[in-house]
Amino acid sequence: MHELTKAIQETAQKLLQEKEVELVVGFGEGSLPLRNTPCFVRHPEEAQNLVWGYGCENNLAAFLRHRPGKVAVVAKGCDSRSLVELIKENQISRENMVIIGVPCRGMIDRKKANQLLAGKELIEAEVNGGNVLLKGRDFSETFLLEQMLHDSCLTCQHPNPVLYDIMLGEPVTVKQNNSLSGKEDLKAKTPAERRAYFNQELSRCIRCYACRQACPMCFCEECFVDCSVPVWLSKSSLNIQDNVFFQAVRAMHQAGRCVDCGACDRACPMGINLSALIHKMVSDVQEVFDYTAGVSLEEKPPLAAPVNIT
Repeated sequence: MHELTKAIQETAQKLLQEKEVELVVGFGEGSLPLRNTPCFVRHPEEAQNLVWGYGCENNLAAFLRHRPGKVAVVAKGCDSRSLVELIKENQISRENMVIIGVPCRGMIDRKKANQLLAGKELIEAEVNGGNVLLKGRDFSETFLLEQMLHDSCLTCQHPNPVLYDIMLGEPVTVKQNNSLSGKEDLKAKTPAERRAYFNQELSRCIRCYACRQACPMCFCEECFVDCSVPVWLSKSSLNIQDNVFFQAVRAMHQAGRCVDCGACDRACPMGINLSALIHKMVSDVQEVFDYTAGVSLEEKPPLAAPVNIT
C-alpha cells in the first residue's frame, strides 16, 4: 500500500504542476483507524496528503458531478464502473476527466471490526499480508483480512478499473467467492418470506437518506421522497411500509445502473442490510438482460429509453 500511496502522490503532483487538471479527488488520512476520507487537492504541494489503504471505501464518483474545469480522480474498480455509467448518462464529461486507476484488494468494513472486538475501542490497526492486527488500550488481537472485508468486496468481479488514463499498481486476480451464502438464501425465499425479512430490516430505518446521498447514481434534482405535490411518503420513519416503499423505489431506479459498490450499505447508521436488496436487483438485471453495469461505455443500458432518430 505504501508504494501505491507514493505513486498516487507523485501522479497527482505532476498533473497539478503541469496544469493538466485543476483538482485531484482522492483519499486522505481519516480521524479513525481503518477509515480514510475523501481528499480534494488543488495545489502540487498538497499531493502529499493523498493516501491509499484498506479504508478507502467511499465511491469517489459521487463527488464529480457539477465540477468545473478538468478533474483527476483516483478510481478503484467500482468507482470506475460508476464513472462509466455517469458518462453514459451525460452527468460528467469524459474529456474533462483524468482517471487514475488503482487495483483494489478490497476494503475493510469498520462495522465488522467493531463486531469482532465486541465493543472494545480500536485505537490502531495494521494490515500484514492476509492478517489484520487490531490494537486498543489493553488488547491486541489478530484477525483474517478476508473476514473483515466489506460484503460487496467479497463478491466483486471487477476489482481492477475498467476505465482509466493512468494505471498504478499491478492488476488484482479476480476470485470467485461464495462466502455470501445469505444472499443466495434470500433468492430461495418465497415472496412472503422476503417481504417479512425486509419489513424486519427496514423497521430500523430512520429515513436519514444517507444511502441516497452516498450513492453516485442517486442524482435526481428532486427525489420523489422530497416531493410535496404529490406526497409519496409520510415524514415519519415509524411507518414501516413507507420505509419499504422508499427502498423498493430506490432499488428499481438503480436497475441496470447500480455497480453494487456497497456505498449505500456502508452509509447506513442503523446497520440495515441494504446490500441484500441491491445485490438481488443487480443479479436479476444480469440474469434477465445479460447486462453488467459500468463495464462498457458502448453498451446501452437495458432500461434506457429508446431514441427515435429521424
